[in-house]
Amino acid sequence: MAWSIAEVARMSGVTSRTLRHYDEIGLLPPAWIGRNGHRYYEEADLLRLQQILLMRELDLGLREVRAVLDSQVDRMSVLREHHERLLRERNRLDTLVRTVGRTIAELEEDEDDDTMTKINRPENLFEGFAHSEADDAEVRERWPEAWEESRPAMETMTAEDQERWQREVTAQMIRFAELMASGTPVTDPAVQAEVDANYRSVSRFWTPTAEAYKGLARMYVDDPRFRANFDRIAEGLAEYQCEAMTAYADERLS
Repeated sequence: MAWSIAEVARMSGVTSRTLRHYDEIGLLPPAWIGRNGHRYYEEADLLRLQQILLMRELDLGLREVRAVLDSQVDRMSVLREHHERLLRERNRLDTLVRTVGRTIAELEEDEDDDTMTKINRPENLFEGFAHSEADDAEVRERWPEAWEESRPAMETMTAEDQERWQREVTAQMIRFAELMASGTPVTDPAVQAEVDANYRSVSRFWTPTAEAYKGLARMYVDDPRFRANFDRIAEGLAEYQCEAMTAYADERLS
């Protein structure tokens, strides 16, 4: 059985133009070409296309994909490895979906309730996010003055204070993501109001100068762990918030 290029494009979501390009570079030639000049693909070609798409999801370049497919690597082993990676990522995303969904629901409930006690386990706010136990030690090493300045405030925080702060952090990340998704420029007053709230929140623990605040913003992008935490809420969020914080520092702190 064979499928036309149009049928393969419809089934896979890959455009006919891309399929033709894959043929031109030798990555996915069709099984045969009809008298009408149309490309036709058989089952083996569809399986190869699936493997191409799987590896593209893992950010492999087309040359790398072709090298893997043209090698003598056991394709079943490659597929099993892809499957395991996808399962791990699905589990992580499922956890993150529950985390954000639960937070949104609880914040909506709080709109009708002045108390802030609905989250019994504040650590649930951060399920699904990458976190290292060495983070605190790294902060002490990279920003010793800021760490020393923040210690009194941190040590006097009650469990209720920590819970409230964690809720604020999560809620603000969601608000930044919503502004980014709506295409709001980073210099827009609504975005800058969120940045101002962020700066005041940071200043509860240490008071960054313009350069220090821009350094903090840059860290969200440059440090893979911080960037991953932001971008797991929304792709590009780390860069968006970095630009917003930089604009705030240049305008308000310089």
